[in-house]
Amino acid sequence: MEIENLFEKFTGCRPEETALLSASGSNRKYWRLTGGGCSLIGAEGTEASENRAFVVLSEHFRSKGVNVPEVFAVSDNGMAYLQEDLGRESLYDAVASGRETGEYSEKEKALLTKVISQLPDIQFLGAEGLDFNVCWPEPEFGRRLVTADLNYFKYCFLKTTGVSFNEVRLEDDFSRLATELLSENQSAFMYRDFQARNVMLKDGMPYFIDFQGGMYGPVYYDVASFVWQARAGYQDEFRRSLVEAYMEALGKYVHVDERAFSKRLGMFVLLRTLQVLGAYGFRGKFERKPHFLESIPYAVANLRSVLGCVPEECGYLRSVLESVAGLPQAGLSADAFPASLSGLRGPGLSSETGLEVLVTSFSFRKGLPEDPSGNGGGYVFDCRALPNPGKYEYYRKFTGMDREVEDFFIDKPEMPHFLESVFSLADAHLRRFLDRGFTHMMISFGCTGGQHRSVYCAERTARHLAQEFGVRVRLVHREQNVTRTY
Repeated sequence: MEIENLFEKFTGCRPEETALLSASGSNRKYWRLTGGGCSLIGAEGTEASENRAFVVLSEHFRSKGVNVPEVFAVSDNGMAYLQEDLGRESLYDAVASGRETGEYSEKEKALLTKVISQLPDIQFLGAEGLDFNVCWPEPEFGRRLVTADLNYFKYCFLKTTGVSFNEVRLEDDFSRLATELLSENQSAFMYRDFQARNVMLKDGMPYFIDFQGGMYGPVYYDVASFVWQARAGYQDEFRRSLVEAYMEALGKYVHVDERAFSKRLGMFVLLRTLQVLGAYGFRGKFERKPHFLESIPYAVANLRSVLGCVPEECGYLRSVLESVAGLPQAGLSADAFPASLSGLRGPGLSSETGLEVLVTSFSFRKGLPEDPSGNGGGYVFDCRALPNPGKYEYYRKFTGMDREVEDFFIDKPEMPHFLESVFSLADAHLRRFLDRGFTHMMISFGCTGGQHRSVYCAERTARHLAQEFGVRVRLVHREQNVTRTY
């Protein structure tokens, strides 16, 4: 593999382990390569120009004191490179509890505030002396890219909802909205995808990754991307505090009129929301990735909250968006997405069901768990084919509920592949049960001792079902005598 050859060329030794990292929304691939006491991240893209943008931007940002990974080696054809390994914890992971419960702790809020307060440094220090011609796919966020975002929404989401609209009138309003969005020259380096998954935490400090799609553009876009990230579920008060923290930090570089800033920010939240809906529609409907389908209700909830940001001269666009926001199933027609999304819960959406899901971990040595409902149904998944941390002395004192075991599995590709299959089966089953009004569903995970693999899988599955469907989930770790309810 090219990335392994590059590792050997740079370090002088073959990698002892090459672990494929979890995929994001793009087609880029990332690996963690270790060997000879060295750990590096290998990246492989589909466009040499995109890779070159990352390499050049990384070097430039580092020269300005911005925390980004160092690039150590690039393949001769420019299709792969090795970069600094910043560790395993992203900002997205660090605030997982708040995202899953809807209640962010003071520590999580402080961390999120710290990150957005550094955004102006990336935007303005990063723009100093930068040749924007290196940016990919465009050097500047102009009318073509605004139009592309709006059409992404129209073709990949709006047309699948069943909402009828006059295409000519909608295009007229798209043009008016683009003119309004680009009417102010408050621009710097625009990250383009500034969100929690693209921030790593190393020694308590934020480091920024995946900025290869950045360009010269309005500062508002990045604030909208971060603060209105669809699944973050920030309360309005905390959103305001994040925006205030950004404006305070922005004041180091430009004068900030808070009222004018807030008004323009609203339009970019609208644009970003429409772009996200287009992405979710494409990744979910056309690429058939369930995670993106399940994220749509959260983005539609954001859409409802920003209808008032549609400019007055775009009245037809607003009427179309109101129709989308008012549809059942969070703006999806049954014909568009046959897999029912009833039961999904997001901000502004309710999910009152009588269904309880029992998720259990157990040891095969002690037999299958009992089914208290008496239905005798459900799934039993055998985890014994997965990598076993119990083989190592260090992990024997821990369980699948402990961070140490989570860290063990984080670079084991067998685990996410296994859970992806589990979630696909469980989600389809649960949707059918919700449609039919069933009251009980059972999912069990077994392994040799019922301590590591089965517990880890049960934990992930319980959180997934509770978060994605809003149903009551009872989690039982039989061998630890632990019971929790989500």
